[in-house]
Amino acid sequence: MQLSGSITALATPFTAAGELDLDAWRRLLAMQLAAGTQGVVVAGSTGEAASLYDSEYDALLRIAVEMLGGRLPVLAGTGLANTSKTVEQTRRARAVGADAALVVTPPYVRPTQAGLVAHYREVADDGALPVVLYNVPGRTGTDLLPETVAELAGHQRIVGIKEARSEPERMQALLALRRDGFAVLSGDDPTAARALLAGADGVISVVSNVIPGAFRRLCDLGREGAVEQAERWDAGLREIYDFAGIEPNPIPVKAILQQLGFGHGLRLPLTTLDPVHAEAAARLAARVRTLEQSCSDAAAA
Repeated sequence: MQLSGSITALATPFTAAGELDLDAWRRLLAMQLAAGTQGVVVAGSTGEAASLYDSEYDALLRIAVEMLGGRLPVLAGTGLANTSKTVEQTRRARAVGADAALVVTPPYVRPTQAGLVAHYREVADDGALPVVLYNVPGRTGTDLLPETVAELAGHQRIVGIKEARSEPERMQALLALRRDGFAVLSGDDPTAARALLAGADGVISVVSNVIPGAFRRLCDLGREGAVEQAERWDAGLREIYDFAGIEPNPIPVKAILQQLGFGHGLRLPLTTLDPVHAEAAARLAARVRTLEQSCSDAAAA
């Protein structure tokens, strides 16, 4: 498996009563497909995986596989704080039909680098699904270092890394490990263009939930090496990136999704966007509609 391009870390829509909104989920998947998204992640951190019951996890993944399977890769978030539970969750995702597992570094427990190597090797050796490493130390408390990634990158079942650190030095160190069968993916929207222009294979994005067409355009420009065009297009998206970080993810992006008609709210302990940002959310939702329509029109022309 070679992952590349614009990959959306999907948010999970809920009803006003806090249940899964499967109608909104299907519409969100259809919107992503129509806009040219090149892969999706179901039940990652943006999808509020920690708040999902097993039956809900299965339902979301099953619908995604039914709608998108064979057209683009469907990744399942399977990373947990314990190795055997991560193996079990990865097997669960395989049974439902996922193409690969996005496995975050074990949160909270803070393993050593040797522990991370042992963790990922055990998950990969089990063979349930191809594994994409995921490093996001700001959330997990653990940093998967490039030298540790180098130990893992040769494993036949480890097919890439999503790196959410923003420093250019970190991306450069990982790009040295890039090869056929091991993709280097940015996990940081504000620095995605820089990573793509440096040679990253793609981006696993939050903002592409609401601007899938515009983000696909950014990824295409970046991967083509069109520096001036990519940087200009990226600058036009900067306000959306900034808004997505105004409160913890996925609170801001779900506020825009709600404006667009996809779901209502989050599950505790995450709360809805502070009303002080409501005007900005409404304004950006209008801008998103205009931007996506222009991308759709350009694609149809």
